Amino acid sequence: MSKQFKLATLAAAFTLCAGTAFAQDENTSRDTVVATVNGTEITLGHMLIARNGLPDQYRQLPDDVLYQAILDQLVNQAVLADRFEGELPTDLQRRLENDRRSLVASVVIEQIAEEGITDAALKQAYENKYAEAEPDREYKAAHILVETEEEAEALVTELEGGADFAELAKEHSTGPSGPNGGDLGWFSKGMMVAPFEDAVAEMEDGAVSDPVQTQFGWHVIKLNESRLADKPEFESVKAELESELFNELIEKEIERLRKLGNVDIKSSQEIDPSMLSQDDMIAE
Repeated sequence: MSKQFKLATLAAAFTLCAGTAFAQDENTSRDTVVATVNGTEITLGHMLIARNGLPDQYRQLPDDVLYQAILDQLVNQAVLADRFEGELPTDLQRRLENDRRSLVASVVIEQIAEEGITDAALKQAYENKYAEAEPDREYKAAHILVETEEEAEALVTELEGGADFAELAKEHSTGPSGPNGGDLGWFSKGMMVAPFEDAVAEMEDGAVSDPVQTQFGWHVIKLNESRLADKPEFESVKAELESELFNELIEKEIERLRKLGNVDIKSSQEIDPSMLSQDDMIAE
């Protein structure tokens, strides 16, 4: 309910404040107080965070419209929150605990990444991954795809008799590469389905395969050429290395912290996992 309520009230605020103009202050910062509600300060920083949490459709609105709408939203939330009396419900307390835990953990993750993902670390990761790694082999092949093994065998016979592979592909292949003579261009490991890839890896340049079955049908393959792939340039794999290094850093730090900390986890034999589906327990 809370999310729908926030979006609905925010949409109403957008309608009411359209066209409002504002003066600018060069000394304004994120700590600038934009409103005070019963002694509680609302700052520009609160508004910035609220804006970043909005759906794209709202964030694309003009700044003057967005400013007043978000400010009204925060003020309205503040007066409503002040109306609350008594102790917060247990489910709300737990939700706040989860939110705080998640937000603080996100900050720590950013710190770990900022400290660990440096140019030097990335270049070392590049060297570790590619410097002594055996280069992959790339293949340039063509194929003729047909429905039955008998059709594939007949094509192999024609090829053995001197028929032109590209012409047979144009005439018989049911695959999208047929009109291009079956040409598949260059590809490397992992780009083709396993039976096809395995067959190509065993072939010599210029050879034609026996019929090969995949989930798409039966293939007759011609390996035109093969080569060893060049080591990729650092910049072309930098994003990939950043992702891998990020995961490695976080996993190692979590493992370290769990070992250092006092972590006691009850097993699924002590707590029935099906209890997680008992939504009625949330408000207990």
